[in-house]
This record gives sequence, structure tokens and C-alpha cells, in this order.
Amino acid sequence: MKREKPINVIVLKQGMEQAEKGGYALGSFSPRYTPMIAAVLRAGQKTQSPLIVQISSKELVRYSITPKEFADEFYACIESEQITVPVVLHLDHTKDMAVIHDAIAAGFTSVMIDASEKPLEGNIADSREAAEYAHRNGVSVEAELGMIGTTDFVETDHDEELYTDPQEALRFVNETKVDALAVSCGTAHGVYMVKQPSIDYNRLQAIRKLTPVHLVLHGGSGVPAEMMNKAITLPGGGVSKVNIATDLELAFLGALGREERMTNEACRSLSPEDLEKGRAAVEAAVTDKMLNFLGCAGKAESFDYQTNQ
Repeated sequence: MKREKPINVIVLKQGMEQAEKGGYALGSFSPRYTPMIAAVLRAGQKTQSPLIVQISSKELVRYSITPKEFADEFYACIESEQITVPVVLHLDHTKDMAVIHDAIAAGFTSVMIDASEKPLEGNIADSREAAEYAHRNGVSVEAELGMIGTTDFVETDHDEELYTDPQEALRFVNETKVDALAVSCGTAHGVYMVKQPSIDYNRLQAIRKLTPVHLVLHGGSGVPAEMMNKAITLPGGGVSKVNIATDLELAFLGALGREERMTNEACRSLSPEDLEKGRAAVEAAVTDKMLNFLGCAGKAESFDYQTNQ
């Protein structure tokens, strides 16, 4: 049975088109624990920011959550928190089409197929298959070209980095028909320990000039605000979606005086006082990103729901 979605729960393509037009980026926030979804949504409502709530395939496994459990909590919070700002429910880094099928059935409005470790032909084939299935079901698709490094292996399982080639991006987008493209241009997943973040702005501009789809920057945690602002506001269109996950979990664990990750069930078993303490920290972290990092605060008021649905 197909889930009925509120008008403000939108597909990624619609959100990114509005973001590029408005000169801001959508924050794609991964709460990782279902009790933290409410905190992310509260920050969006408070700052009147369009936003994305996401979880990756590896996070689903690591935190012992199913796509349906995550989606059910998301939609319950949309109602209970009286969320009216535009929101996308996004499945991040996924290699398995079965997980994509489950997420779409559960009510996700966007999915990401990540076949970036494959040769170009294999990446194109997998991404095309995902796009065809998702589009038949009214869902947006993100794919990755190049390799985005990682420091903690929560989202991806490779730490090598391979920058996205603009000419390959042109072919990739034309042949796959994906709606969004995650590009590798200097950022990495996780916490920057030795390597410092950098962004190849010329590469970003070259890719955006050649391709009709909007660009995604993974590894937003730890990138200086002025660096990100330049990437978002590049002439001709820059980055329209920025993934932020690690900063939220660090804020949550820090508020509780913990260092070790927990399962989703363990998080749900916390006392009401600890849960609210964690939620307050996550809400503050997301609010800070919206106000000082993404340029999206206040943009919900001018969001056009009639465009590109």
C-alpha cells in the first residue's frame, strides 16, 4: 500500500532546483538514531529551512534500523512536530537494489545508488537501473561519480579518493538520467584528523557547466563555513546539497558524556531526560549549520511547491 505523503514532503529534484535558484544548499542531515529525527526536523521548522533527513545503507546496518522503521518515525514526527517546511526523506549511499526497493516502499522520496567503486560502465549500468526504478515510482535518484574518501567507514567502505572527471560526468548523467550527482572534489566522510578539507572549485564549476543535474557534496562535517559558502554560490550554480552526519552524532554523544556509538534500540531505551538532552544538542548543531553554513534559513517561506513536481 502506497504511503500518502504531506505536500511538504518532496522529492530531491524539486528541492535542489529551488535551492540552486535561491542560492543556498539543502542540508542532508543524518540523525542515525530514530529518536534524533525529531531534533533535525525541529531545527528546520525553527529556522524555516528546507531540509533533507537521510540515513545510509551502512548506517541502517550499524544502528540496527530498517528503512520502514526510519520512515515510520520520520512521518510520525512530521505530524507530531507539526512540520510545515519542505523536507526530503533520503536513502544515502546504497549498493543494493533490494534496499532501494524497501526504502521506496516505506515512503522515502529520494534514494542514492553508489556504484562509484565500479569501472565507469558498471557505475552507469547500476545507476541507470536505479534511476529507472525510482522514477517509475515518483522518487528522485542521486548517484556518485569519482570516489569520496572516508575516515570512519560508516557511510562508505573505501578511504581512497578519486576526483570526478567533468567529461565523464557529462556522459554519466546523459546515460543514467539521475537527478543529482555526488562529486569528489576534496571533502571526505567523517572527522578530519590529518588531512584537511579542501574544495576544487574549478572542477565543480566545470562539472556543473557540462551537466544538467544538481551537485552534491558529501563530507560536510568539519568543512569551514567560508569554504562551503563559496562552493554553494559559484557562478552558474554550485553545490545544492551538502551531507552532514558525523557532527550530529558527536553533538548527541557529547551531550550525554559518551564516546562509544550505541544501537538504535539502546538510544530508544535512554531516559526521557537523556533523550531530550541529546535532542537539544542535535537541534543546536543542525540550527547552526542552517544559519551559518548552508544559507537555507528563512528560505522555506518562498519555496514554490508548484514547480517541477
